[in-house]
Amino acid sequence: MAVPGEEEDVMARYRSPLVSRYASAEMAYNFSERKKFGTWRRLWLYLAQAEKSLGLPITDEQIQEMEANLDNIDFKMAAEEEKKLRHDVMAHVHTFAHCCPKAAAIIHLGATSCYVGDNTDLIVLRDGLNLLLPKLARVISRLADFAEKYADMPALGFTHYQPAQLTTVGKRCCLWIQDLCMDLQNLERARDDLRFRGVKGTTGTQASFLQLFEGDHSKVEELDRLVTAKAGFKRAFMVTGQTYSRKVDIGVLAVLASLGASIHKICTDIRLLANLKEIEEPFEKDQIGSSAMPYKRNPMRSERCCSLARHLMTLVMDPLQTAAVQWFERTLDDSANRRVCLAEAFLTADIILSTLQNVSEGLVVYPKVIERRIRQELPFMATENIIMAMVKAGGNRQDCHEKIRVLSQQAAAVVKQEGGDNDFIARVRADPYFSPIHKQLESLLDPSSFTGRAPQQVVAKFLKEEVRPALTPYQSKMGGKIELAL
Repeated sequence: MAVPGEEEDVMARYRSPLVSRYASAEMAYNFSERKKFGTWRRLWLYLAQAEKSLGLPITDEQIQEMEANLDNIDFKMAAEEEKKLRHDVMAHVHTFAHCCPKAAAIIHLGATSCYVGDNTDLIVLRDGLNLLLPKLARVISRLADFAEKYADMPALGFTHYQPAQLTTVGKRCCLWIQDLCMDLQNLERARDDLRFRGVKGTTGTQASFLQLFEGDHSKVEELDRLVTAKAGFKRAFMVTGQTYSRKVDIGVLAVLASLGASIHKICTDIRLLANLKEIEEPFEKDQIGSSAMPYKRNPMRSERCCSLARHLMTLVMDPLQTAAVQWFERTLDDSANRRVCLAEAFLTADIILSTLQNVSEGLVVYPKVIERRIRQELPFMATENIIMAMVKAGGNRQDCHEKIRVLSQQAAAVVKQEGGDNDFIARVRADPYFSPIHKQLESLLDPSSFTGRAPQQVVAKFLKEEVRPALTPYQSKMGGKIELAL
């Protein structure tokens, strides 16, 4: 079958759904060809400016010519040059030189391909983390508002997905928030730990630059410092091979994988709560849950987060293996792999954060369902309180325990074998043995007395002392609600 050209039918070519369907425009741009090659040109400019300031024969006119053509990229010419030269960096050196004829002789002076390639990657990683951080902060902020609103609302807790002691809706949300706060710290640390490769030469020895500056080591060191500062980095690696250590990529993608694990857990919890009909993600007025079952309200946003988070978590395996097989100063089997995994990790993280923000801004709570589930389980949890109250009223602990054992098993049989409601308290009320505490039963069964310090932990401590302060640097970037295109 004939395959139509792109100009004939764009829908006849594969497009990554990470870009075409999901990712934000700013993250897609961060990994775009325009950002990449525009950054290459800026790095060539930084190098020329620094070399000029240190005494190399580079003129103001050459610098101005380069500055005027930073974004004047002839992508068609660059593609033709690369096809001919089989070298992407030299293709763009020639393309830049074509529109900067006066500066042609000093573009890329003393540099190796990794000067633009690796340093651009580090800039893109830094900028990508700076895009993700406020998005993560927004998610935390929205969930913090939710946790504060529902800090006091009792809910059935689960361990092993079996009924356990009560918690509160807000306290459970704080478990999610705490994981995300750890991710926020990890992303900040990964960004702040990034170093520039700098100006290191072909195998990292700076030999070419030492030759340019006629053996003056201090000028080579200053050149490295100047270019690093121009690129917006506080420090550069002191030693490199031809590339920066690929362990840097491991560190960044490990942090993103950890974020994926957090979001997968959060959205799994939301999906389980949706099944219990206690909490649901937002559901649009005209949204269809199932083509066959009109009544369904599927948690499709949470499912999307889980689906993409799985992909994000696996991507860290790429840089792990790449770093392990880099021979000596460098091998090129890293290049094609890194083109895919670095971009996909950031695009995927961007998507799931945007989706989770949308979910967290529209979570729907069903108090009556939550109360009903508590009523079904709380009577059994209250048995110890009933025993203690009976002992205080003069009863015998062992006799009371046996009475409760019998009544609770009878009530459990109604629930499990007959599908009825938990009638344990009704049985206690009907038994004359418990008459000394009949008037106390309502207070003994007050759900708020079973939630411990959960409300205080949420509002007075955790949100106030840990969460809100961590969000302070991002207050100006909180923005409004997010709407998903799909």
